[in-house]
Amino acid sequence: MKTNVAARSKARRFALQALYQMQITGDAATIVEAQFLADHEMKRVDVEYFHDLLSGITATRSEILDAIKLKIDRDDSEINPVEKAILLIGVYELKERIDIPYRVVINESIELAKQFGASESFKYVNSILDALAKRYRQVEITANASKV
Repeated sequence: MKTNVAARSKARRFALQALYQMQITGDAATIVEAQFLADHEMKRVDVEYFHDLLSGITATRSEILDAIKLKIDRDDSEINPVEKAILLIGVYELKERIDIPYRVVINESIELAKQFGASESFKYVNSILDALAKRYRQVEITANASKV
């Protein structure tokens, strides 16, 4: 089955909003996911991918945060909640969704940061995900470099 790129991008956007809400309210992913499915128009959203992101990030959150902590210049509690949600999505995709090219993961994260983050947050997100891509996707990066 071919992936609908726009539907997947919308799933990431809703996942960002859901992860942000979870950080602010402390609600569980299952509660927030149910609210989003009930309250939002999800016709053009890859709902399965939205679910995968929320459940996968929830299940591996501590590992993802540990990876992020290795690459940041401050305590993770000081990261803006929007940036943290974007990084959770990006790192999860780099680690767990090798079917998605690392450049797509980074570009999608940068676009989310430009749309929802502070004015220069996309640069911060880019630098962290780029560094972690080298850790999680070294084979893919090397293969792409040899094609050039």
